[in-house]
Amino acid sequence: MKEKLTIDDFKSMLECALKNIKEREEEFSQLDAVIGDGDHGQAIVTAMTAVVETAHKGTEFKSMLNDMGFDVMLQVSGSTSTLLGAFFLGMSDAVSGTALDAEGVRKMFAGGLANVQMQTQAKPGDKTMMDALVPAVNAITGCASSDIADILKAGSDAALEGAAKTVDMKANFGRARNYGERSIGFADSGATSWSCMFQSFSETIK
Repeated sequence: MKEKLTIDDFKSMLECALKNIKEREEEFSQLDAVIGDGDHGQAIVTAMTAVVETAHKGTEFKSMLNDMGFDVMLQVSGSTSTLLGAFFLGMSDAVSGTALDAEGVRKMFAGGLANVQMQTQAKPGDKTMMDALVPAVNAITGCASSDIADILKAGSDAALEGAAKTVDMKANFGRARNYGERSIGFADSGATSWSCMFQSFSETIK
């Protein structure tokens, strides 16, 4: 039973996410090459590396998440870092202290999603990272358990399911929509990498 998420727990979650994303860098870039520039693997690894480096210096949630969000956007250009930065900045707005209970964790992820939704018009069904992020956060906020491991597992399961669904979708957003029917049959690279992040979070907290 995990009733509190400490700042060290969260740093471990981020480190696990970076490790797992690094291992799948080539996979993410190959998926991106189908309907994009083919650089998403490198982009998400670079962004998460910046996030983890900043997190190491954090001593409490609000300032750490705020610094993570700003630093990744300042250090790394592109939409990947912009949306990742928005996610952590939104989280920062919703938390305080050095440990979060289950309700605090739910609020933190809800804050992250709300801020990302202010940066992009993409919605579930458009074949983007939102197909993993939105279901994940909805599952987290809808999980009534007081065990943080249960909450993160719910988010992981929903993110993985959401990413898998993108295989059958036609891209409706950004440059990828120009590929039309050719975008069907491949998972979205952003949804896949974000689902990897949520899976890593759950893997860390048992």
